[in-house]
Amino acid sequence: MNNKDKKPFYITTTLPYVNAAPHVGFALEIVQADAIARYKRLQGTEVFFNTGTDEHGQKIYQAAKAKDQKVEAYVDHYAEQFRTLKGLFGLSINRFIRTTDVGHIAAAQELWKRCEAKEDIYKKKFKGLYCVGDEMFLKEGDLVNGKCPNHPTMDPVEIEEENYFFKLSAYQEKLLAYLDRSGVVLPEWRRLEAIKFIEQGLEDFSISREVGRMNWGIQVPGDDTQVMYVWFDALTNYISTLQWPDESGDFKKFWQDGEVFQMAGKDQVRFQSIIWQAMLMSAGIKNTDTVIYHGFINSGGQKMSKSLGNVLSPYDMIEVLAPFAGDFATDALRYYLLRHVSMYDDADMTLETLKEAYQANLANGLGNLVSRIMTLSEKHCDPWEGLPETKLATDIDASIAVFDIQKAMNAIWDAIGMLDAEIQQTEPFKVIKVDEDAGRELITRHVQLLYTIAESLTPFMPTTSEKIMGLIKQNKKPEKPLFVRLT
Repeated sequence: MNNKDKKPFYITTTLPYVNAAPHVGFALEIVQADAIARYKRLQGTEVFFNTGTDEHGQKIYQAAKAKDQKVEAYVDHYAEQFRTLKGLFGLSINRFIRTTDVGHIAAAQELWKRCEAKEDIYKKKFKGLYCVGDEMFLKEGDLVNGKCPNHPTMDPVEIEEENYFFKLSAYQEKLLAYLDRSGVVLPEWRRLEAIKFIEQGLEDFSISREVGRMNWGIQVPGDDTQVMYVWFDALTNYISTLQWPDESGDFKKFWQDGEVFQMAGKDQVRFQSIIWQAMLMSAGIKNTDTVIYHGFINSGGQKMSKSLGNVLSPYDMIEVLAPFAGDFATDALRYYLLRHVSMYDDADMTLETLKEAYQANLANGLGNLVSRIMTLSEKHCDPWEGLPETKLATDIDASIAVFDIQKAMNAIWDAIGMLDAEIQQTEPFKVIKVDEDAGRELITRHVQLLYTIAESLTPFMPTTSEKIMGLIKQNKKPEKPLFVRLT
């Protein structure tokens, strides 16, 4: 397929709520998305990569008041912390959107108007249990021991008020038809989870809140007594970032005519694959092509929480690695998240498991391999030219095609292991002493294989990849190990 025949590719993370600093769970999602975006670009595909911050809702309003801050100043502070992830992880994002942006507010109000014109929005009085943590009303069947399963330490609040509702129940059959396709949700068991939830019966849900109770939100069009439910507002970012409701330009290229890919945590199935898709149907907009759901990162066998003191900050983890990995500390954390954390299942991570993986696979593995090969090459060989065909890239293509980044990383490290074993077996450092031509031929082969490995690392560890390829082109050994051993 020619590059001009490739569909543009749109990829987005969820928007993290700005009621706390970034944690490693969101870092996982955004690094996975970045790896996929980079890989697609290497294939010659035009990519739009979106992320940003979700800044409205009751949780944020309460958090700001608890700190005696103006809500605007509170969200500005935390939004900037999430924005700095771009530099921290070397992210290749095209847009960082905030749900307080003027353009996003206009888009959310336009989406409301279109759903309302479809007669999918109506107003009624309602009484129910509300989870502030999820910013949603709960059904009796949702409760576990009388509480929200996602927030077992928080008591649901009984609320009675008049709200606007969205006719989710009207989209039951259409949603089942949308989900009746392998690959529309990954992994497969999350697709089945969505189908099961729908088959149990969909209920209309509240999409506004009374200003008298909570005024930090986007005003409902034509009703200054109500603000939009935070989810109705926030989900719209996936198209507002493309300048919708302008249906030309980026929206047409990447959403309407392109391949639309969303990433989210496993607790988002109801929102991303049911509620959001029904909203799109109501507004007459194309549905998402694929949503991939990753698991959670636990720490020390427990879910990360502030009360337990086991929340891992990506900033702190980079700080731990920086004295040893220097400019490659970001890549060292990217390596761990992309190889040692499952794409779909929960994983456990601590500073100790991070250090162990760094020592074994980066310091003693890749870093040591680069130093050994390039030391011999600089001393005995001319600058290298040409790249042989290998099976490695094919293995990675097959893995990324099904969005299995972990499998792609394992393929690269298998190649690293095989190259290291070949060096141990062939001993080029001995061969060069007795047969100069044979030794040079052997060293050149190892340099070529190392270049293939470095090139394969480009979407996953971009700084490391660039450095290794640069050393090979200059035929120089590194001045110091790329990944210094931990002391």
